[in-house]
Amino acid sequence: MRIAVTGGSGFVGTYLMKELKKRGENVINLDISKGIDITEWEKIKNIKKFDLIFHLAAKSFVPESYKNPREFYYNNVIGTLNILELCRKHNAKIIFASSYVYGTPRYFPIDEDHPIQGFNPYAQSKIIGENICEGYHRDFNIPVVIMRPFNIYGPGQNINFLIPTIIEQAKKGRIILKNSKPKRDYVYIDDVIDAYIKCLEYDDTSFKIFNIGSGMSYSVMELAEIVAENYRNEIKISFSEESRKNEIMNTVADISNIQKLLGWKPKIDLNKGIAIVVERLQ
Repeated sequence: MRIAVTGGSGFVGTYLMKELKKRGENVINLDISKGIDITEWEKIKNIKKFDLIFHLAAKSFVPESYKNPREFYYNNVIGTLNILELCRKHNAKIIFASSYVYGTPRYFPIDEDHPIQGFNPYAQSKIIGENICEGYHRDFNIPVVIMRPFNIYGPGQNINFLIPTIIEQAKKGRIILKNSKPKRDYVYIDDVIDAYIKCLEYDDTSFKIFNIGSGMSYSVMELAEIVAENYRNEIKISFSEESRKNEIMNTVADISNIQKLLGWKPKIDLNKGIAIVVERLQ
């Protein structure tokens, strides 16, 4: 089987490419760093046949999506449309990396049947991507699996994201953050890759959606405290208590669906995962 990965040089893609090659898979990296812009159909329409594609490529930093919404919509929506058209051409399966798309939760834990809500430009672009995936499955029988990871973290993540930001500040002895209260469900990168590999081995050809998370949530305050525990010297922690636009105050993933159908569950809890990241960033 020939496997393609979009965004194979990004944070998640780098880990996935490494694991696929380790397994001896025939894999190709369709990444902008390789000169492959998936938003330009004329430049990708003749890509050689593949049997399955992991579509990871996307702009994903939420604050930036408010500054450059057109860029986010264009990259995330047109890129997904073009990849689905390649899947139609090659009769290939797509595993689409979506995101947390549930908005303010109506109940906990949040399962895949929870109503979805575009609460920022990034999340809205992912919802549009999911809708196009569903359309290509309905109209052209393209096998689709949508993965909805909650908050991914791990070594190599961009410094703009919360956990790397906290660790970089902790190195200097002081953590200064905004709102201490929002809670998130964090999932370690190795567990995410394990979920993708199990999805690769799943031979169902229908339309499936899976949450990827831990089933537990931690506040920004708790996160800062866990990071601080990994340092010998005292770390001062302070908050301005400033809230982000459209802030979601809590997320907890219901992962029973992926556990039941793929046999997946996370192996690395937040304390262990953060300890690994801190050690790698020393």
